[in-house]
Amino acid sequence: MTKNLKNQFLLDKNIVFLNHGSFGATPKEVFEIYQSWQLRLENQPVLFLGREFDQLMRDSRVELGHYVNCDPDDIAYIPNATYGVNNVARSITLKEGDEVLTTNHEYGACDFTWDFLCKKVGAKYVHQPISLPVTSDIDICEQLFQGINERTRVIFLSHITSPTALKFPVKEICLRARQLGILSVVDGAHALGQVEFSLEHIGADFYTSNCHKWSLAPKGAAFLYARKSVQHLIEPLVVSWGFGNDPKFGSGSQFIDYLQWTGTKDPAAALTVPAAIDFMAKHHWEDVRKECHLLLRESIERINNITQLQPIYPLDSDFYIQMGVAVLPPSTDLVVLKKRLYDEFKVEVPLTQLGKMKFMRISFQAYNSRDDLEILISALEKILHEVI
Repeated sequence: MTKNLKNQFLLDKNIVFLNHGSFGATPKEVFEIYQSWQLRLENQPVLFLGREFDQLMRDSRVELGHYVNCDPDDIAYIPNATYGVNNVARSITLKEGDEVLTTNHEYGACDFTWDFLCKKVGAKYVHQPISLPVTSDIDICEQLFQGINERTRVIFLSHITSPTALKFPVKEICLRARQLGILSVVDGAHALGQVEFSLEHIGADFYTSNCHKWSLAPKGAAFLYARKSVQHLIEPLVVSWGFGNDPKFGSGSQFIDYLQWTGTKDPAAALTVPAAIDFMAKHHWEDVRKECHLLLRESIERINNITQLQPIYPLDSDFYIQMGVAVLPPSTDLVVLKKRLYDEFKVEVPLTQLGKMKFMRISFQAYNSRDDLEILISALEKILHEVI
C-alpha cells in the first residue's frame, strides 16, 4: 500500500484483519465525529430530535445523494441493508402463484426474508443457478433470465454477493426487468465504497446498501433508495409519527417519513456518513481500491498455487474489487481451518460455502499491507493440508 492507513483505524493491531466485508471498520477521525453527534444529542435531546432532526438528516442525505448520484429525496436512512430488503419485501403485495426470482449466491438473511413472505401467501421464491466459474456479464444475465416466466413479479439479487464476492451486472439486469414489467430489488450491502456506482445509472426500482461496511461509516448507517414512480409502494415496517402525513411535521416526503420516523433512536451514525465520504476523498480512495485489488489478486493466485484449484472468476477481471474468494478443496473442514487460522496465526478471515464449493473470502482495506498477505499465505502453507 502506497500509504498504509492502519494507524487511522481502531482495529486491534495484533490481528491480521482480512474480514472487512462482515461489519466494516470506522477510521478514528470519523468515529470521533460520530461521538460528537452523540454528545450533541445528549446535550439537548429535545432541540436535537424535536426541531433540528429533519434538516440535519436532509443535509446528510444531500451528501450521500451526491455520492451515489441520486435525488436526496429518493433515499432514506435505515439501520442496515437487511432492514431495507425486509421493508421492500413486506411492502410488495404478492399473491398465490407469484414468483420472486433470485440467484443461488444470495445472503442468507435476505433469502430467509423472501422465503418467509412467499410461503405466507403461496408465492414461490426461485433460486436460479449462476454457474461457476463465471466468464462474462452476458452469460450471467442469460442464466438468470432463464428463470423468468409469466408469474415473475420481482427480481432480487445482490450487487456484490456475500458468499462468492461476485459483482453482478445489475444495470443490465434492472434494465431488462423494467422492459418486462418486473420490479427490481438490489441488495448493495457490499457495494457502497467498494465500487463506484450511480443509482440513476443502475436504474433499480429499489436499492439498499450499508454505509458502515466499505464506506467506513459507524455501525447502524444504511440507506434505502426507491425510484419516485415506486415510492408509493413502500409501507412502514414501524408505524410511528411519520405515518401521520402532517404537513407541519417531518420531511414532506411520505417515503422518507415512513422510514425516518420510527420512534426515538440515535441518528448519529447516519449523520456521520458525510464525514466518512470526506475521509475517503481526502485519502484518494480510488487509488486505495486499486492497491487493495492488486493485493487481493495476488492472494487468490497464490492460494490457487497451494490448492491447485482454479479461480471462480478471471483474475484480471472486474468481477471482484476489494473482496474476493479463493477456492478451497471440497474436503476442507471449514470450522477447524477458521479456528486454527485465528488461534494460531491471529488471522481473521471468513470461510464460506456455495453448494459443495468451499471458499476463503478475503477482504483488503486501506489498513492492510503486504505483511498481512504473507502471514495468510504462510499459515495456509503450514496447516491447510492438515484440515482436508
